[in-house]
Amino acid sequence: MNIVLFCENRYAIDILLPIHEEAQREGGHEVLWYVHRPRIPDFPLSEDVEWTNDIGRIYDFSPHCIFVPGNIVPYYLPGVKIQVFHGYAAEKKDHWVIRRYFDTYFTQGPYFTSHFEALAHRYGDFEVLETGWTRQDWVARHRHDFDDLRRQMLEQNRKQRIVLYAPTFSPKLTSIPHIRQALVDLVDKRDVLLLVKFHPLTKNEWVEEYKQLAAEHDAIKWVDDYQISKYMLMADVMISDTSSTIYEFLLLDKPVVTLRAISKELYWRNIESPDQLVDAVDHVADDRTLTEKRKWIIDNYDPHTDGLVARRMIDGAKDYIARHGIPEKRKLNIWRKYTSIKTFGRIKRK
Repeated sequence: MNIVLFCENRYAIDILLPIHEEAQREGGHEVLWYVHRPRIPDFPLSEDVEWTNDIGRIYDFSPHCIFVPGNIVPYYLPGVKIQVFHGYAAEKKDHWVIRRYFDTYFTQGPYFTSHFEALAHRYGDFEVLETGWTRQDWVARHRHDFDDLRRQMLEQNRKQRIVLYAPTFSPKLTSIPHIRQALVDLVDKRDVLLLVKFHPLTKNEWVEEYKQLAAEHDAIKWVDDYQISKYMLMADVMISDTSSTIYEFLLLDKPVVTLRAISKELYWRNIESPDQLVDAVDHVADDRTLTEKRKWIIDNYDPHTDGLVARRMIDGAKDYIARHGIPEKRKLNIWRKYTSIKTFGRIKRK
C-alpha cells in the first residue's frame, strides 16, 4: 500500500511513528509523511523518513490510506481517510464531533468504540474498528529503557521522586498561570525533581516564563522534545489540568494530580487551589480508591498494550480497501470544504 502519515502538529509525530515502523517491518509498503510547515518548521525525523510539506506531492503519491491524528484532512486527497486520534480526552466536546472527513475511526478501547459505533449508526457514512492507540506500542517496547537515566537524574539531583508537570495549552483550561508558586513550593519542601513538559501549542510567553523558572531552580528541569512518553515512564506522579496526557499516565497505573480539571468523572486527585498541591502529591500514591479507578481506565480506555496496535491499524486499512475499494474523495458540505482548503490549501497545477 501507499501510506500517508498526516502530521499536522508536532505531537502527532510519535503517534504516527509506530505505523511507519510497522509498515517497514511488514514490507511491501511505501510510506510518505505529510508535515504541516506552519505548525512544524523543524521536523525531527527529516533525515530518517520520506516526507514532504507539499500537499500536491501527497496527491500525486496516490495514497491507498491516510492515517490522521488530527481533526481535519484534505477532502480532495485519494485514499481511505483514517482517524487515529491524538489522545484520550473524552471530556472535551470536540473529541466527539463528526466532521465528515473520515471513512473510518480506529478507536482506542471499549469506551470509545461504543460511543463512535453509536455515532456511525447515526451518520451512516463511516466505520469503526477498535485497534488501540499507537503510542502504547512505543510504551510497550521502551517501558524500561529509561530506568538508568531516571536513577542518574535522581542521584545527581539528590532527590527521591520525579514529578512531571504536563499542562494543556488552552488558555481557558490550563493551570500554567496559576500553579507556578505551588510548583516552587513542591520542590523546595519535598525531595522532588520536577520535569516541565509543555504542549507544542502553548503560548510563547508562558514557555519563556517557565524556562526561566527552570533556570532559577536546580530541582526544576525544562524538557523540550516531541516525545512525552519518555518522561511519563520516568515519572512517579503527574501534575496537570485538563489534558489528555492524564489518561496516558493513568494507563501506566501511576497517580495524577490536577488543578481545576473540567472532567465530570475524575479518576485522579483534583484540587481547586494551588495551595493544596504539596499535600495532594504527598498522598495521591497511597489512595486505594484511585488505584481502583485507574484499573477501570486501563480496562475501558485502552487495554491494548501488546505492542501490536500499528499492525492492527495497517490490517484494518487493508481490510477496508478489500471491502470498499479506494475512495477518491469524501463528500462534504461547503463549510467543511472551505475549512480544509483554508488549512491546507489547494492543489496547484501548472
